[in-house]
Amino acid sequence: MFLAPAEDERGLKYVSKNRKERISAIAEQLATSNYDIVGLQELWVSADYQWIRNKIMTQLPFSKFFYRHVTSLGAGLAIFSKYPIVAASIHPYSLNGSPLDVTGGDWYVGKSAASVVINHPVLGDVEIFNTHLYAKGGEGGPEERRAHRLVNAWELAKLVRRSAKLGRYLGDFNNVPSALPIKLIREYTGLSDAWEDSHPLSHNRDVLSPQQAITEYGITADSPLNSYSAGKPLDHVARKYQGKRLDYIFYRLPVTPDQVRYSLKATGCHVTFTSRVPGYNFSYSDHFGVEAHIELVPPESLSGTAVTQSLFKLTGNNFPNSSFSITLQALTNYYRISRSNSHFQLLIFAICLTIVLGLIISSAFLPRSWLNPIYILFTVIVSWLATTMLYSGFIYGQWEVNALTNIIEELELAGQRRECDRSQTVTPNM
Repeated sequence: MFLAPAEDERGLKYVSKNRKERISAIAEQLATSNYDIVGLQELWVSADYQWIRNKIMTQLPFSKFFYRHVTSLGAGLAIFSKYPIVAASIHPYSLNGSPLDVTGGDWYVGKSAASVVINHPVLGDVEIFNTHLYAKGGEGGPEERRAHRLVNAWELAKLVRRSAKLGRYLGDFNNVPSALPIKLIREYTGLSDAWEDSHPLSHNRDVLSPQQAITEYGITADSPLNSYSAGKPLDHVARKYQGKRLDYIFYRLPVTPDQVRYSLKATGCHVTFTSRVPGYNFSYSDHFGVEAHIELVPPESLSGTAVTQSLFKLTGNNFPNSSFSITLQALTNYYRISRSNSHFQLLIFAICLTIVLGLIISSAFLPRSWLNPIYILFTVIVSWLATTMLYSGFIYGQWEVNALTNIIEELELAGQRRECDRSQTVTPNM
């Protein structure tokens, strides 16, 4: 089985560079491939989805483009399949950045986790997840800088954990392998990383060149070989490792014993779409793609280890103390920051409101008529700032605080369950 969460496609209409040429080139490449499943991210324009769909319909006749009801941009997620799609759903993340971060745009598009259930001829119903987590925050500094990404990771982990009985598999992320969100998802769900499973020695080798970083470390973003990374300011992680591995293919077996008819093994995983678009001097996307080959191991070949892996029990015991404590502490710290930001923005609103009232009163005593346009312009600017701060500080501020409260309480409950499960495990029968 081929699973290919293809590269993050920066496909914003009128904004993205070389969008039409890259969309056309991606469609041409996929049309000549033999993938079973393809997942695309940041595919915002439905017309681009239709173009790709029509181009690859022979190879991948079933597909789903995911819309968000909040914005007209959609979720930027699409899944194409060789096998019939029998169900589909989308789960918007509760936190996706701030509405004040216009250039980042995550809040306006709304990052989500999308999934389809396919009917595989051997495995039966299989759920495929495709996602694109909140990106800002980097890898350095305190974890509260990545609070929204941690919220995304926790909500995605819950979805995967709940759907584990169907033996479902999962697609793409936006974190380095050692990042807390990746640890959180893998430790809470028991997912396997196709790259790590097929490249067990990659962590023990030094990076000598950008090409080696791609082939041996699975680098997909911020590579010197990507045209969209050229001249881009990179952090110390990207400079040290010639880029970052931000895109993944995770998979797992079902947890229900009677469904363990086959074992799954990642026999190969490769970075794709690394060349330039034919006839042009730019890359297919700012991220390279990831391709994995997942082999079905027949029942007679199942080992004790494989069966043990497939019967991974979803209890609180699977959530290590380190990841749990760091996540909970980071979100608690950010909760305080969020409340402080909200109060500060409401203070600015109050100051702006006072200024507007002062301008209205003083406008009756203007000594010169030519001052009227200046007063009007200044009043409009201050009024706009007041409205923005009211929305950001009160409406969005409460939204963020409430979402963080929910997640913190969920983590506390998960911790209580973990301790309860552990106490039951170590308490001897009397």
